[in-house]
Amino acid sequence: MADGAIAKKSAISVIAKPLADDKLCKKVLKLAKKGAKRKQIKRGVKEVVKALRKNTQGICIIAGDISPIDVVTHLPVLCEDHDIPYIYVPSKEELGAAGLTKRPTSCMLVLPKALKNATEDEESKEFLTSYEELAKKVKAVQPVF
Repeated sequence: MADGAIAKKSAISVIAKPLADDKLCKKVLKLAKKGAKRKQIKRGVKEVVKALRKNTQGICIIAGDISPIDVVTHLPVLCEDHDIPYIYVPSKEELGAAGLTKRPTSCMLVLPKALKNATEDEESKEFLTSYEELAKKVKAVQPVF
């Protein structure tokens, strides 16, 4: 068990900063799962970059164990340019599972509101409060340049 955890940690890229700790990672993946159920996510590099260029607000979640890492190295720069909080999670498999897909996912953008069929109900208010709470925590661990 311990050897598997060590191997998992060693697969994470050195540029994966800020990396979410276990508690924050759990919260990030839980929010991603809720967002996927409500169709409030963009997954994959192509969709995320397209959304960022269109000034779509959200929280960017990037997998830290992508190989080659060059696939996602431009995302933090784009996020900083558009004032979007971003965070790395240790596993692309866990990120894909949180996005309700069987495929591993390199990155995901969780949107605060659904793009289509936006209805105001109790569930959407609950999602928005958990989104805002997580956005504050992610901004707190982000590096300041």
